[in-house]
Amino acid sequence: MSLAPKALIFDFDGTLLDTETREFWHWQQLYLEHGRELHLHEWQRGIGTWGAFDPWAGLPDHVQAARLEVHAQLHERIVSDIAGQDLRPGARAVLDEARAAGYRLALATSSDRAWVTRWLTQHGLDHFEVMATRDDVARVKPDPELYLLAARRLGVRPDECLAIEDSLNGATAAVAAGMGLVVVPNDVTRTQPFPPEWRRLENGYAGGLTGVLGH
Repeated sequence: MSLAPKALIFDFDGTLLDTETREFWHWQQLYLEHGRELHLHEWQRGIGTWGAFDPWAGLPDHVQAARLEVHAQLHERIVSDIAGQDLRPGARAVLDEARAAGYRLALATSSDRAWVTRWLTQHGLDHFEVMATRDDVARVKPDPELYLLAARRLGVRPDECLAIEDSLNGATAAVAAGMGLVVVPNDVTRTQPFPPEWRRLENGYAGGLTGVLGH
């Protein structure tokens, strides 16, 4: 990556809005209601991607048989909870600083566009020139396709971009795309096995844009 990136490409879930922790908590509660235990290290396999972990497989047969109904109720609880959450502390300030400083801004997310747009609208986030979502690619993270698409839509080279991620799958995608990386872990990704050479911000966005850029 260039010493001074031209663009900052953010993941969304868990990175800007911590949907990840709330979702895990509600799934964990569902497991407990049925006498099962959902382990964080298993859940972590699916963070930032799709299809890597099936939480339904660990639930009793009668719950799986009522999957549509159970999922509708679970989804409603998760969305209601997320709707009451604010952005991660300092995230909005970093985005404001980055836009004021002239950085190109994009989102690259394994979530679909409707999901992300809902929360961007709720929180008034209009900072991003482009988005790359699961609707746009054949392969989501840890494949680099989302990040490469975001860079292409911005009209910049991958090595001119800094990716901001919370998960191992997402960070792996950014590195594979040839981008710089800073990991901003949350409560459910903090214990993932990030390689020690990947820069990570243990205090989140407390250092502002300067902290993200590593200056």
